[in-house]
Amino acid sequence: MASHTASQRYLSTRGGSYGLSFEEAVLKGLAPDNGLFIPEDIPSLPHNWQHDWCNLSFEDLAFQILSLYISPAEIPPSALKDIIDKSYSTFKVPDVTPTVTLNNNKRIYLLELFHGPTLAFKDIALQFLGNLFEFFLVRRNKGKKGRDREHLTVIGATSGDTGSAAIYGLRNKKDVSVFIMYPTGKVSAVQEAQMTTNNALNVHCLSVDGTFDDCQDFVKALFADPLMNTTQKLAAVNSINWARILAQITYYFASYFAVIRLGTFDPSDDQIRFVVPTGNFGDILAGYFAKRMGLPVSKLVIATNENDILHRFWQTGAYEKHSVHGAAADGGFVEDGAKAHPSGVKETLSPAMDILVSSSKYTSEYPLPVLDILSQIAILEKHQLTPKPNIDFERLLWFLAYNVYSSDTASVQERKQAASSKVKEWQTGLKTKGGFSVEQKVLNAAKKDFISERVSDVETVATIREVYKWPCTPGPRKGYLLDPHSAIGVTAALRSTEAAPGIYNVALATAHPAKFGTTVKMALEEEKGFQFKNVLPEQLIGLEDLPRRVVHVQKSGGLEGIRKLIVKEVEKELHRIYSDPYFL
Repeated sequence: MASHTASQRYLSTRGGSYGLSFEEAVLKGLAPDNGLFIPEDIPSLPHNWQHDWCNLSFEDLAFQILSLYISPAEIPPSALKDIIDKSYSTFKVPDVTPTVTLNNNKRIYLLELFHGPTLAFKDIALQFLGNLFEFFLVRRNKGKKGRDREHLTVIGATSGDTGSAAIYGLRNKKDVSVFIMYPTGKVSAVQEAQMTTNNALNVHCLSVDGTFDDCQDFVKALFADPLMNTTQKLAAVNSINWARILAQITYYFASYFAVIRLGTFDPSDDQIRFVVPTGNFGDILAGYFAKRMGLPVSKLVIATNENDILHRFWQTGAYEKHSVHGAAADGGFVEDGAKAHPSGVKETLSPAMDILVSSSKYTSEYPLPVLDILSQIAILEKHQLTPKPNIDFERLLWFLAYNVYSSDTASVQERKQAASSKVKEWQTGLKTKGGFSVEQKVLNAAKKDFISERVSDVETVATIREVYKWPCTPGPRKGYLLDPHSAIGVTAALRSTEAAPGIYNVALATAHPAKFGTTVKMALEEEKGFQFKNVLPEQLIGLEDLPRRVVHVQKSGGLEGIRKLIVKEVEKELHRIYSDPYFL
């Protein structure tokens, strides 16, 4: 593709696909060889980027960054600008992802990622991805009528945040039907209300009378079902999709410039770290791409909860799960989305990070298409299937291998093949031995860009209380309110400050505290004057009283029951759509 630079062409981490377009990578999601798509090269920043980009709006900054990965031959600049503007017009603040001073003396700042429609960081990527799907489908369906049009059926299982963000990203999109399954009574009241009060006719919420595992099993069975795949063009919205990582790169640059504009940070002399609470690694992987592009970040700090597979890898070089069961697994609040996990996950106050094997894929007797992230975790244990390296971590492993396992005389193509071979070797070890270890030189390479911290529930609550009492935190109330996931990031930032005084630390706030109200109220119930009702943002007030659109599903109906329901609803939707003169 002469019209594409190397960073605008995509390859598979397994080595089976090269030279794909951005559109192909987005719509395929998963490579035919079961690998993940990555750019053939990470682009370097323009010569005067610090000067030219420092005062750009979030949308204009996103356009500059995304243009390095998307050829104008695929998406014309005017169209890309429209997609970006549309994606972030739904956010409640002009800066989209503002950075605020949390503690000036300690040089700790907070990157707020919760101003989107569902109050979670996933909105930044899923709003963009939803509009990308729409753009590509509209173009592919130009001139097509009726049944000749391509129509996507998106199916996923969720514990709350992924489902609501996917719904808000895909609602009312042309030629897309969305089916989100969740376990009845096992998501938070806020999360359920966000999903089920959505009145978009292309969105279908399915409340399953079982466990989270039952929902995940349904998703697995549907994607594997030949009959379903004959009648439906299935798709999923998860971090397998490269576009989700790409969309998140922008806010690292936006935050870097925001800290400069605050006036105390000197980019020619001071150092900055980004501290990311993560279980799936996707959020911090976007920071890695930003750093590799040339953003001057001294370290990326991985902050995990007690499900610490990533932290243990950075300490030992070993990637292997540690399961807990029974009383040892208990924790968290059901009201905030904590559930019983027979898969061996430790339940915590930060349930979105309760991951045993981050973003795992699975192996069975037949190859399966893309699944929702949350639809993969319990499958591994419940069916005793073989875990593979986490999706976003696999992308990092490829780049580590590319840099470590190649000679100076090797060609670029030879280096790519060597990296893919090494990734396959690690996967084989995980498949046959239940884990793998990397050589010290690989671990050393990983430590050049990352450090890690593990944070307990006790420390999470203590940080929520401490930060609320800080006198210099922003806002009209007494102090800053952190949700438990963001508190993990701030705890790690405090440790980073103690270990390296003088360095600026930006912690990522990944969710609004109102989404995890039980933990916040528990942490601050003894604080004089604290009232949780003052925490509620406008879009949550009265949400639980709105009419709901939800279908209750009996798990006893099995695969046939859920298949019939989905096919019937899609057919009803298509009949409604194709009765519209626009489609005739």
